[in-house]
Amino acid sequence: MAAAVALGWRGRGRTAPNPNVGCLIVKEGRVVGRGWTQPGGRPHAEAMALAEAGDEAQGATVYASLEPCAHESARGPACADLLVAARPARVVIACGDPDPRIDGRGVARIEAAGIAVTQGICTEAAEASMAGFLTRIRLGRPFVTLKLALSIDGRIALASGESRWLTGAEARADAHAERARADMILVGRGTYEADSPSLDVRLPGLADRSPMRALLTGGDAPEGWARIAEPGAIHALDGINDLMVEGGARTAAAFVAADLVDRLLIYRAPILVGGGKAGLADIGLDSLAAAHGRWRRIATRPLGSDLREDYVRSR
Repeated sequence: MAAAVALGWRGRGRTAPNPNVGCLIVKEGRVVGRGWTQPGGRPHAEAMALAEAGDEAQGATVYASLEPCAHESARGPACADLLVAARPARVVIACGDPDPRIDGRGVARIEAAGIAVTQGICTEAAEASMAGFLTRIRLGRPFVTLKLALSIDGRIALASGESRWLTGAEARADAHAERARADMILVGRGTYEADSPSLDVRLPGLADRSPMRALLTGGDAPEGWARIAEPGAIHALDGINDLMVEGGARTAAAFVAADLVDRLLIYRAPILVGGGKAGLADIGLDSLAAAHGRWRRIATRPLGSDLREDYVRSR
């Protein structure tokens, strides 16, 4: 199942509004089929894996990171029906699909055909891999990652505004890989006017994975950019699973204050800036006690001389 979840990560940022599912088919100790949701959401992971496995799927074990779909679609058959037709011996599912069109119907259809189903394997890892889709279904908005590049003392720039480059080449490349997993990137009006950011993915072979661009503004957005009037307006975004917020300090603070940040991605450079520009503006805290217990660090990783820190919101 861990391998199936890893396959699903390949599609993150490319499958919205569909989930980025991974699927692995094993028979007699051999992998006979692999699949992950393709760009645009089709084919689904199970369809891709079953096509590769062919007749070998019969009597095999299918590992899927999400409950197979069971609803009608003009774009292709339901994966639950494909599995029933393929006749595997067992289907192992990491987590259920909360989409009201499915939500247990896929499991029920497979079990009704006499195929054994096991659920709840590697659930936490699978949900993390599909956090964008699951957040959109459960909360009606994208999963929001706030990315900050900071000095040791929490500054994003000198007092003059100079910020290039705060972090090194390895950290910047990693940040571009993270962009490739987002459907949309958002910045504030100040960052747009000061930096004219392209917000694209500048990594060899990944230029086609540059996400859509959004501007947090009370005015008009430039051509090619989506306009977001205020943080809560992300609930109205259509078909966006993963949103990355990149700047600046007031925009970051607005999303934190609205409690709309699900993940913090911090690239910390080993430098002291002193009286520069803070990475975060005021977020309206009344006491230090209110700041504790909100964030859980899940990973740290060195990138050259910099340090990447990952935090998730404790809800």
